[in-house]
Amino acid sequence: MDDLVTYGLTVFMSFFAIMNPIANTPIFLGLVEGEDKEEKKQIAKTASITAFIIVLAFIIGGKYIFKLFGITIPAFKITGGILIFYVGFEMLMSKKSKIHNNDNQEEKSNLAISPLAIPILAGPGTIVTAMNLVTETSYIHIGVVIFVFALMIFFTYLAFSLSDMIVKKVGRNLIAVIGKLMGLILAIIGTGMIIEGIKLSL
Repeated sequence: MDDLVTYGLTVFMSFFAIMNPIANTPIFLGLVEGEDKEEKKQIAKTASITAFIIVLAFIIGGKYIFKLFGITIPAFKITGGILIFYVGFEMLMSKKSKIHNNDNQEEKSNLAISPLAIPILAGPGTIVTAMNLVTETSYIHIGVVIFVFALMIFFTYLAFSLSDMIVKKVGRNLIAVIGKLMGLILAIIGTGMIIEGIKLSL
């Protein structure tokens, strides 16, 4: 039981670092600027549900995807580690990650799907993290990953729904500091994945 709790906390920190609901709140506000309160909530709800379905598909079907394309676990861990490290490094350098952001202007009707659900919430970094967490694990651990991710999606929905109040109370400067801390954690997680992948390949 203690092992599951520890694993659950590790999963939570991994998802929190890569998704970071608080740091993504100003991005959400910028995208939905001009919309009324109810419309913002609807966009947040659609984006959250869409992101959950996408990542859930990779969590459940990740092993079959590996077999289909002949992907080895060491190669996946090394590539995923490099990707996650890159996202964390950009956050530390105060850059908007190209993996998490989309500069193209989308129609309002598609805003919740892209760029909010993809790639801000369910971007490559989130998918890589989810699939890495369920490689060579039991069904119980996969269940923990799904539960924790659902919890993170719920927190993200709350953060987006209360975005105006959060930015006003917390302040953009503190949000920027939190973003840098999450970037450091991401870089460390990425480095760990690379080391683990190299060890498995030896």
